[in-house]
Amino acid sequence: MALTRPIPNSITVHVPFRIVRRGGRKEIALPKEAPMLRRADDALVKALARAFRWKRLLDSGEFTTIAELARRDGIAASYMTRVMRLTLLAPQLVEAILDGRQGPEVTLARLLEPFPLEWEIQLQVLDVTR
Repeated sequence: MALTRPIPNSITVHVPFRIVRRGGRKEIALPKEAPMLRRADDALVKALARAFRWKRLLDSGEFTTIAELARRDGIAASYMTRVMRLTLLAPQLVEAILDGRQGPEVTLARLLEPFPLEWEIQLQVLDVTR
């Protein structure tokens, strides 16, 4: 079968996107109507895992103080306490972070700052896309 039209040398594809900063790195943001693959934020997932692991170690009695645990892990106790506050996040927010459904403003840097303890307020303040 013969081609009736010649094959072009180049093809131009227009993809609308913008570059945004998220957690200290640049990401491509597609328009809201574009279907998106969900991808969890590795820094947030790692921080959540560390927070719950540290909490479990303290609750089990293996370590009696945060200072003792921080010394063993070689990190500052003040940083450990900020990360451990992530265990106080609403379960829906933790699930959203693990599934990559959290809003773009939910970053590790923002979550290490003080946040409301009431789960309902957390969900209002920190956008969770369903």
